[in-house]
Amino acid sequence: MSSPTPGIVTVTLNPAIDQTVAIPNFAADTVNRVAWEQADPGGKGINVSSFLADFGYPSTATGLLGRDNLELFERLFEQQDIRDRCVRIDGKTRVNIKIVDDVQQQVTDLNFPGPSPTAEDLEDFWTVLDALVAEQQQWFVLSGSTPAGLPPDFYRHLIVRLKQQNKTVMLDTSGERLKQAIAAQPDVIKPNLAELQGILGHTLDSEAAIVRAARDLIQQGLRLVVVSLGADGALFVDQDAAVHAQPPAVEVKSTVGAGDAMVAGTVVGLVQAQSLADCARLGTAFSLGALTQIGPRLPPADVVLGNCDRVTVRSL
Repeated sequence: MSSPTPGIVTVTLNPAIDQTVAIPNFAADTVNRVAWEQADPGGKGINVSSFLADFGYPSTATGLLGRDNLELFERLFEQQDIRDRCVRIDGKTRVNIKIVDDVQQQVTDLNFPGPSPTAEDLEDFWTVLDALVAEQQQWFVLSGSTPAGLPPDFYRHLIVRLKQQNKTVMLDTSGERLKQAIAAQPDVIKPNLAELQGILGHTLDSEAAIVRAARDLIQQGLRLVVVSLGADGALFVDQDAAVHAQPPAVEVKSTVGAGDAMVAGTVVGLVQAQSLADCARLGTAFSLGALTQIGPRLPPADVVLGNCDRVTVRSL
C-alpha cells in the first residue's frame, strides 16, 4: 500500500446518525422485538472519511453538523484521526433508522430530513471550504443529499468553485442535484444504475447501453464514471476503457455505507494512479469489506487487499 500523498477532503452537507436495529423476521403492523442496536455517526462523506481512515488514509471532513447531538461525531473524528472542519449549526443532526433482518435477508431504511442551514451557516461553510482550498488540499469528495433549503444546483456551484482552483472532484449524489452538477464537469461520479437512469430519463437494459451512457457523460468533460450494480458489482468507464468488477458472494451483515466504501476505495486507487482494472478491484474490495461489517467500517487493510484477488475484473 503506497503512502498517502494528496490531501483528501470529504464534504457532507446532510449528515446522519445511522441507528441500526436488528429484528429477526421483521414485519409491519405488529410488535417487533429488537435483538440488538448500534448507533454510528455517518452521512455519505463522513463514511468515506471513516473508510479512508480504516485503510490508513488521512482526510479532512467538512460540511454541516447539528450542535445538539455532536458527541458521536466528535468521538468518531478523534478515534479515526479525521480532521474536523465541519460547521456547527442549530438543531440536531438527523437520525436514520436501518432495520436489519438476518432471517429474511432484508434491510429496511427510514431516512429523516435534516435541519436547514441559515445564510450565515452557509457563509461559514464557504469560508471553511476556501481555507481548505488554500491549504493545497487536492481531492474533494462531495457525497449525499443536501438539506432542505439548499437549491438543487448547490453542488454545481460548489464544483465550479473547486474546478476554478484546479481541484479534483468526486461526486456521489442523485436526482436533480446530480443532473445539474454534471454541467460543472466533476472528475468522477458514482451513481448506481437507478440513479443513472433517473438523470437520463430512460432505461439502460444492457452493459453496452450503460457503457455508452457513461461514455456520453465522459464526452461532457468527466474523467471516470463508476456505475454500481449492487450484487452484480460495478462498471468502471473512462475515455479509453471499460471494465466490469464482480465481487464474490459473501454473507452480508449490513449494507450501511457499502456505496461510500466503493467511493473511498476508488479515490485511493486514483490517488495511487492505479490502472482502471486495479482501481475497479480496490473500489469493489472496499465495498465488499463494508458489507461484512456492522456499520460504516472496514476489516483490516490486509483483508481488504486480499479481497482484491477475489474480485473478478472483465474488460468490456
